[in-house]
Amino acid sequence: MNVDTLIQNIEECRNHMIQLAKDTSLSDKEVIRASTKLDHLLNTYYHITSEKSYS
Repeated sequence: MNVDTLIQNIEECRNHMIQLAKDTSLSDKEVIRASTKLDHLLNTYYHITSEKSYS
């Protein structure tokens, strides 16, 4: 996965999570699921960009 696609996925997931939280609550299962997915995407981004800075 390239960095640009990953950034786009992060933004889409973040926006989706925010909208879910507005419509339900922060403790809703779907919000937590979206938050977990966002965490995974952010960790992937960090891992990819950290490897590039050490190269």
